[in-house]
Amino acid sequence: MSKKTFTEKEIKQLAANKYVKSVSSKGITYTDEFKEIFIAEKEKGKFARVIFGECGLDTDVLGTQRIKSASKRWQKAYTVNGIDGLRDTRLGNSGRPREKELTLEEKNARLEAQINLLKAENELLKKIRFAERGLKK
Repeated sequence: MSKKTFTEKEIKQLAANKYVKSVSSKGITYTDEFKEIFIAEKEKGKFARVIFGECGLDTDVLGTQRIKSASKRWQKAYTVNGIDGLRDTRLGNSGRPREKELTLEEKNARLEAQINLLKAENELLKKIRFAERGLKK
């Protein structure tokens, strides 16, 4: 996160851009479409500041450090996960587990998996105890 904060005027200016999803005094969220355009243009050899400028974003308002770090973050996400790495996953993932009723088959499958895990743990502990006995003798 950049140390530079946006003024009210800068926030309004940035929010008017079609490639900006949301903006606050401390941060900015870009659309998935912009990230895809950015990666495509970056692969053609363009500089990050040029791409931001061509898309109507004021590079002086954003600052070079914010542009540089966004570029680095998106490039890394793209190389690891492809286009899906650029998607904003915060919409569907609140961190809270979903509370839905499980069917009998789902409950049964979960319990069987839990039983298998416990059996494997038991076997591991038996092997460790056996190995410790061997070392004591």
